[in-house]
Amino acid sequence: MKAKLKYTLGLLLSISLISGCDQGFDDININKVDPTSLAPSLILNKAIISTTYLDGVSTLGMLCYNFGIVQQIITPYGSSLSGGNYNQFNNSNTPLVWVNFYRNVVKQLVAVTDQTKDDPLQANTYHSARIWKAYAFMILTDTYGDIPYFEAGQGYISEVIRPKYDPQEAIYKDILKELEEASGALDASVAPVTTDILYGGNVARWKKLGYSLMLRAAMRLTKVDPTTAKTYVTKAMTGGLFESNADNSIIRHTAIYNNYIANHLAAREKTNFYLAAPFVNYLKENNDPRLPIMAVRYVGAKGGPEQTPSRASSDPKVQIGMPMGYNDVSINSVLAQNGVVSLWDFTQVNLTTVLKLDAPEFHVTYAQSQLLLAEAAFRGWITGDAAAYFAKGVRAHLEQMAMYDVSATIPEATIAAYLAAHPLDKGKELDQINTQYWVASFLDGNELFANFRRSGFPALKKNPYPGSEITEDFIRRMPYPDSEIIVNLQNVNDANARQGPNDLNTRVWWDKK
Repeated sequence: MKAKLKYTLGLLLSISLISGCDQGFDDININKVDPTSLAPSLILNKAIISTTYLDGVSTLGMLCYNFGIVQQIITPYGSSLSGGNYNQFNNSNTPLVWVNFYRNVVKQLVAVTDQTKDDPLQANTYHSARIWKAYAFMILTDTYGDIPYFEAGQGYISEVIRPKYDPQEAIYKDILKELEEASGALDASVAPVTTDILYGGNVARWKKLGYSLMLRAAMRLTKVDPTTAKTYVTKAMTGGLFESNADNSIIRHTAIYNNYIANHLAAREKTNFYLAAPFVNYLKENNDPRLPIMAVRYVGAKGGPEQTPSRASSDPKVQIGMPMGYNDVSINSVLAQNGVVSLWDFTQVNLTTVLKLDAPEFHVTYAQSQLLLAEAAFRGWITGDAAAYFAKGVRAHLEQMAMYDVSATIPEATIAAYLAAHPLDKGKELDQINTQYWVASFLDGNELFANFRRSGFPALKKNPYPGSEITEDFIRRMPYPDSEIIVNLQNVNDANARQGPNDLNTRVWWDKK
């Protein structure tokens, strides 16, 4: 009997100990640091941040193609840096926008819209995501033409792993629709999403962004559908555009979270990229006060190690842009006639102002919007004086310089003098407006490349590099990546059959001759 009692007591004690060990076991094994889900507003933030650059290498898409094609920043070097400098295909750099946007930006934006579309409490996040999605797809379709749009980003949601490519005309019509609906639906009476990285939950500014993007998207259609362009320009003005530089869409950087173009040019590519002669010459010839803010020359440098602060000068009189059409060997034949001692002696981007490590990056600006309104007014699509819009746009960008650094502030007297010396001249309107847009979009490679093709201005001369691989004067688009040809060949072939060969020469739909 005693043995049986001892056995029973032992069994009960064991059960008690085991039970005690299980208490709180589930809580202990939950990782309270690593989240299993994120608020849609935070995913939207990630999409906004990813729209610029995820790392320094990604900047090569802009540095090697966009900036070189529009002749603002150029490199004489080939190999991994070839592109717009030689008018050649470089399949390491042409896919960079595609890879970043589809793997990151689009995936994140589709996730946000899917998670918030039926939640009234997250309506503003939903509509903000629609606006940013429209912006992201504008960049993608402007770069590549026909692209996956309606089925894009559906891999996780609907298991669409081979999305069809949609015609750019259909994409732009839907972008305009999305911007109209989303901008109009934003509700300022709803509690703001204060974690919003762009505007801190300020719905009024998101609305202005949506309508300012609508203006940009509408103006893309000037060659192919002026009726639709005029209609949506009017809708954008009615909805309410940016009213000052305070409304600009900006990614701000810090000493920890760097501007990646600045980071790349301050380190790995410091001696490889230079301001192009057409850009420097335009600013010099017009006594433009932005030149010393944008430019620096290490006077007399005979090599990279000699590009030291003691040689640095931003004096406009000594700036010498690198001429187009040369490589790192042939450039030596024109050093003397350009007044430099080596290729390292040409003017570069100023790394203490517009490309200091914490310099902001601009997506859409008040200056750009006013210049687009100047063109719309010149075309007779809106009321108002084209010259007045033009002056506001130029002034806005001159004032925008102060947003890079207090040392870059242009005095009011200097601004007034520049505006007085550069009015909008009759018979030169489109040239002047879009050339100023070229300057006002400095460092925004996607918009520079798009508006140059759309407007045909500034009137740049063909890059004379003898090894050019293009048939026209300028590169018109980026080809589809090899990865798409491997995994989505039929849809790529359908797009090529509709749009044209998969090369640098094929024009996108709105880029009509």
